Amino acid sequence: MTALLHLDEVSVAIGTIALLERISLTLGQGEILGLVGESGSGKSLTAMAAMGLLPLIGGRITAGSVGFDGQDMGAMTDAQRRALRGRRIGFVTQNPMTALDPVQRIGAQVDVVSRLHLGLSRTAARARTLDLLTQLRIPEAAAVAEAWPHQLSGGMKQRIVIAMALAGDPDLIIADEPTTALDVTVQAQIIQILGALVRDRGLALLLITHDMGVVAQVCDRVAVLYAGRLAEEGPVGPIFAAPAHPYTRALIGCIPQDGMARGSLRGIPGAVPSALAFPSGCRFHTRCAHATDICRTAVPALLPRDQGLVACHHAGQTTGDAA
Repeated sequence: MTALLHLDEVSVAIGTIALLERISLTLGQGEILGLVGESGSGKSLTAMAAMGLLPLIGGRITAGSVGFDGQDMGAMTDAQRRALRGRRIGFVTQNPMTALDPVQRIGAQVDVVSRLHLGLSRTAARARTLDLLTQLRIPEAAAVAEAWPHQLSGGMKQRIVIAMALAGDPDLIIADEPTTALDVTVQAQIIQILGALVRDRGLALLLITHDMGVVAQVCDRVAVLYAGRLAEEGPVGPIFAAPAHPYTRALIGCIPQDGMARGSLRGIPGAVPSALAFPSGCRFHTRCAHATDICRTAVPALLPRDQGLVACHHAGQTTGDAA
């Protein structure tokens, strides 16, 4: 599969603080890659690096490169990167409640994307907007286009944000926690819509989430981040069947199961360490029940295992609880 998006050992810093270290990801056309990890793992920062938006937060790529469709984004001008965003790379933001302009009608906010990036007339842009809203299963699309954001539910707002991401006819969509602010039923609808878009349009989707249940439901491959490093990456099926990294195993263990006894759901003790005080060695060792001396002192290399990659000194040697 030809790579559409390729991050090659990307490291990122803000000021003097190193936040991401040697992140490598590849995403092909028609593929869904889940980027998963707890808050503070570096998921959204990875997305910003992929879109060339790090300067907005004072960040920079200190090593490695980001490629899109065979082009080095680091060698592009700001204008060339802006031309990619919206046109070939669509972005679905984390919080639909704040993503929309409260003083513009819904239709106008979607129209402007296709007018800017596709050069459509006002009439053609509105026709495209109504078509997109209908495809996203929004009833009475014409009425919704004339509505104000405050008149819509959270789930409806998220569909509008997806419509905005699609309006420029992109090849890649980056969705950053697209279901975080929604209730469970609406979450399932949004994930189903995103999966259908990839199948029907042949898009590539980078789905950023903390929910391994969502990854299992819709993704082809999964990349697990922890404290700015890649812990494990590979096809969803093999990783869920036999996770090699204890952090991956712990995340999977957090998925509620049908018939689970009350009180049996377990979390992961502790928290992701601050970037100001990343531990030495494997950064997960402070929360891992299987850590040994080598875990505390030596950084594990990201090495091939089965169909994927894993960074663990004891990969696959331990079973059961990770922490």
